[in-house]
Amino acid sequence: MRYKDLGSKEIVNLENGARLGMLGQTDIELDETTGQIEAFVIPNYRFFGLKKDGSDVKIHWKDIQKIGEDMIIVNRTSSSSSS
Repeated sequence: MRYKDLGSKEIVNLENGARLGMLGQTDIELDETTGQIEAFVIPNYRFFGLKKDGSDVKIHWKDIQKIGEDMIIVNRTSSSSSS
């Protein structure tokens, strides 16, 4: 699957049904040797599109449960770390 195929999908947490963001609004972390995606980093925005400092959410590739037509379901437990 290519990154462009993932674009504009909504990311939803399986644990509590919370919307974590849109994939088009994320940064990605890549493995430098293989080029594979390791994690998505979702910035947390407040009102008017201003970014909150230090409140990014990191979704590791291993936490992705299902990639559907419109959304990505992740299993991000409350003990998962934020960046």
